[in-house]
Amino acid sequence: MSVPDTIHCWQMTQPTRKDRETGEVTPGVLERAEVPVPELKPGEVLVEVAGCGVCHTDLGYFYGGVPTVNQPPLTLGHEISGTVVAGEADMIGKEVIIPAVMPCGECDMCKAGRGNRCLAQAMPGNSWGNWGGFASHIPVPARDLCVVESREGFELAELAVVADACTTPYQACMRGGLKAGDPVIITGIGGGVGTYMLQVAKALGAGPIIGIDIDQAKLDRALEYGCDHVINSSELDSRGVKGAFKAMSKEHRFPRWGWKIFEVSGVAPGQATALDLMGFCSTLIVVGYTPAKSTFMLSKLMAFDAEIVGTWGCLPEYYKPVLEMILDGRVQLKPFIQKRPMSTIAEAFEEGHHSPPLQRIILTPDF
Repeated sequence: MSVPDTIHCWQMTQPTRKDRETGEVTPGVLERAEVPVPELKPGEVLVEVAGCGVCHTDLGYFYGGVPTVNQPPLTLGHEISGTVVAGEADMIGKEVIIPAVMPCGECDMCKAGRGNRCLAQAMPGNSWGNWGGFASHIPVPARDLCVVESREGFELAELAVVADACTTPYQACMRGGLKAGDPVIITGIGGGVGTYMLQVAKALGAGPIIGIDIDQAKLDRALEYGCDHVINSSELDSRGVKGAFKAMSKEHRFPRWGWKIFEVSGVAPGQATALDLMGFCSTLIVVGYTPAKSTFMLSKLMAFDAEIVGTWGCLPEYYKPVLEMILDGRVQLKPFIQKRPMSTIAEAFEEGHHSPPLQRIILTPDF
């Protein structure tokens, strides 16, 4: 395998900043850079990047003031697939998906089965040095890599989104205790994570599934891929959505209790809607992130015997079952992705920030 002397990458040298007093915005900066290949430590490998997905989280770091653990200059990107070219001998030549969250495996959290939130975790594009996926290569721990034994007609770059968009919903289902036959509501069903939240929940036997979004085209697409009913919230506040849901439930005789509500929009209106939809013995699973605060009457949890849980990333051991869902067709991937050259990263970020496309963007190295 070819091992380079340097790594080409696109680094965030400055995130977007807004002056609190004047409101003046200083645009963020992405710069192409070339850095030496680091000396690999025992247990590490060097992966040649095939593709890296553009995630809402990356845009939050660049545009939204969401802080990163490691400071710029920082190579963003955590949805990564590629081929091992150096490091542990038994891994060289293998095609892999790099988990977006790589736990230490040794701490009490990891031993308790909560390694997805390990405090010593490595997350490319955030807390793993200055390394991220918008690069030609990346050094990573070998232990948690998901080896792709067969691609079944997929390009390796296309499988990059398994590393977050597809596996995060699976972790959310496990965290929320989803069982076959559970009724489900998904707020933000048309987004990059929402499309897979729908399909993973369906593959696990959930139903009925109600999708909520502000984009009718994305809602129509959700109906094609397993959603039973949809609500367009573009002209409704959270109470209006609740009213529409109640009318729909009465018409179709949906269960009055036990709904699993997955909030994946990552915006304040989506969270407000999800909170308003909580009912008897329901579980709200918070998947999307926003720095916006919300007001919620906690006593409702007592009155409804309901619960709210958070979920972060995905345990590496869940990657294999998710990959199997994709390879056997239970979860469709190709209709929801598009590939673009990595040299167009600035344009891809702008589009993703201002007008998110129907298909998640995967950047492939060309520099």
